[in-house]
Amino acid sequence: GVRRGLRRREAAARCPQLHVGTADGDRDARFFEAVIAAVDDLVPRAEVLRPGLLVLPVRGAARYFGSEADAAERLIDAVAAAGAECQVGIADRLSTAVFAARAGRVVPPGGDAKFLSVLSIRQLATEPSLCGPGREELTDLLWRLGIRTVGQFAALSATDVASRFGADGVTAHRMARGEPERGPSGREPPEELEAVLDCDPPIDRVDAAAFAGRSLAGALHRTLMAAGVGCTRLAIHAVTANGEELHRVWRCAEPLTEDATADRVRWQLDGWLSSRTARNPRPTAAVTVLRLQAVEVVSAGALQLPLWGGLGEEDRLRARRALVRVQGLLGPEAVRVPVLSGGRGPAERITLTPLGDELLPRADPGLPWPGRLPEPSPAVLLDDPVEMLDAQGNPVRVTNRGLFSADPVALMVHGRDERLDWWAGPWPVDERWWDDRPAGGQGGGRTARAQVLLESERAFLLCYRQRRWYLEGSYE
Repeated sequence: GVRRGLRRREAAARCPQLHVGTADGDRDARFFEAVIAAVDDLVPRAEVLRPGLLVLPVRGAARYFGSEADAAERLIDAVAAAGAECQVGIADRLSTAVFAARAGRVVPPGGDAKFLSVLSIRQLATEPSLCGPGREELTDLLWRLGIRTVGQFAALSATDVASRFGADGVTAHRMARGEPERGPSGREPPEELEAVLDCDPPIDRVDAAAFAGRSLAGALHRTLMAAGVGCTRLAIHAVTANGEELHRVWRCAEPLTEDATADRVRWQLDGWLSSRTARNPRPTAAVTVLRLQAVEVVSAGALQLPLWGGLGEEDRLRARRALVRVQGLLGPEAVRVPVLSGGRGPAERITLTPLGDELLPRADPGLPWPGRLPEPSPAVLLDDPVEMLDAQGNPVRVTNRGLFSADPVALMVHGRDERLDWWAGPWPVDERWWDDRPAGGQGGGRTARAQVLLESERAFLLCYRQRRWYLEGSYE
């Protein structure tokens, strides 16, 4: 079956009906708001780890509904009524409950470490809301060292883990042992750790709310920096002109940066202002007050990155300054950044823009592009002439009907014939077919694309233009 980590092509081969969508945090948060509202109706104080993942205290719900299993069933029914499916996991610790939810398990009290011990060590890096950016490198290193399960990692001494793997290793080790992820030295946030914005004029559009949320995030983080703390639980409050109060709490494994705070504010406001469900209706009036509150904080020392890992804002700024110096020496075109553009071929869908210029695509990627190459795109773009040959060694062309002139059996690459193990196509591109002159660097006349797999297990995308074949990309 389809599983995490598969290449798109392999996943599509296993499930031809598979629909692959692009990652969109705004869209996910907007749809997930209906699920949050459904859960809130049953159990208050739900916290959002990310769109798609909620955590909440179960003790009160179990008492009210009779048992933990009954509470879980009621939650599943409520989410189903909101038009979604979910799995529920219950455990002593938050991180263990997340892993239990993936398996639909209820971990008995005191059984967190036993439940986690049989999991693959790579599982510690599968949930981004529970780990930092270096967790995947940590689990890869542990795997190479022969530590294959969470239980084997938990058996190491905390001192050895701290001296060898740093702060993130300690966090992962506590998680593996079923211990509290944060130690008892956490601080209660001072009451003044909040930022309030009186909206004048009131806000009723998502773009205006996102702009206000970014400025509010900046104000909150200036307050946090002055207090020497970082925020790990963020409460977002909104009040409308009709007195409606909207409230949501977001939890994060790592202290939130200013950009991450602004993203969560934007997601939440988008979910509130775009809601169309009866269970979670859109506010009846514009937002007049926005308030961000740091519900849980950690000492600023927790923000210190280890010497051997992590990329902070200062590193990004230093890298950007270095690239600007390169532009000063070699010209602005010396450093360019890619922008997703509209087009039919993979090269056409990339616009290279000088660093510092406005990131404008050459063509609108949102427009329909009939004949566009479907996903996945090639990993490497090429532009090398090749010859596709039939069984008699004659060149294979594309006819006016958009078909091969003969079945291809070999590809001549860099002067060497390589046998084909598989091919697909051709797919004609009906773009300026009446014009034999080159256009847009792709050439005029008949244009088509094909995919081939060589016996050497190399896969290529070919483009036919001006009556000959070119390597357009390679698949890794």
